[in-house]
Amino acid sequence: MTAPVVFDRVSKRFKDVVAVNGVTLDIREGEVFGIVGPSGAGKSTMLRLIDMLEAPSEGKVSVLGRYADPASGEACEIRKEIGMVLQKPVVLNRSVANNLAYSLMIRGRPEGEIQKAVSRELRKLGLEDRKLKNARTLSGGEMQRVSFSRSTIFSPKLLLLDEFAANLDPANVGILEGLVKSYMEEDRKRTTILVTHNLFQARRMCDRVALMWGGEVVEVADSKQFFENPADDRSARFVKGELVY
Repeated sequence: MTAPVVFDRVSKRFKDVVAVNGVTLDIREGEVFGIVGPSGAGKSTMLRLIDMLEAPSEGKVSVLGRYADPASGEACEIRKEIGMVLQKPVVLNRSVANNLAYSLMIRGRPEGEIQKAVSRELRKLGLEDRKLKNARTLSGGEMQRVSFSRSTIFSPKLLLLDEFAANLDPANVGILEGLVKSYMEEDRKRTTILVTHNLFQARRMCDRVALMWGGEVVEVADSKQFFENPADDRSARFVKGELVY
């Protein structure tokens, strides 16, 4: 079985800045894989490489079993199987229902399928009474729920989460984490990659965790081992909050 994401000696440079440095990593089918580390460690760049928004300076990234140039038509086809949720909610200037329908419309799904899916998602989000409201009038937490569902309504094989619950109240954090759990339980072949500064969230959600430091992956371990008995001294100090950066 081919891993859905494979980094093979990957580096990414932006002029004189090395954002990702010589990373070799397999991310397994069916897992929630966490990437933690300080700001500037290269975590978000890793997601951009996976989503083919950036091309490696060196090495190769295989996504869903394929290598593709980010500018190619093949990359566009692969992206149709990837959902991505950013830290800041991204909603279209249209109704909540139309926001949810958009991802299916651009993939050419039948109208009947779209309407059923939108109704299902509205119930799941608890936003049935707001379906005709402009999504930009919602609260921050509600907008992020819409962003999440727009990114998963088409059942992507791979879900990328970049600080997707940062700066939200505990209730909305819990709702979003529950949505991730439901998304993964619906199909055991799905894979989620979570970038987060929140170590408690990583421990709650992730099957395995990687620590990035200075563009390098310094440790990858099962979540329990990573948080209770890390092998690398930097991981141990990071988990304890002893590293200043």
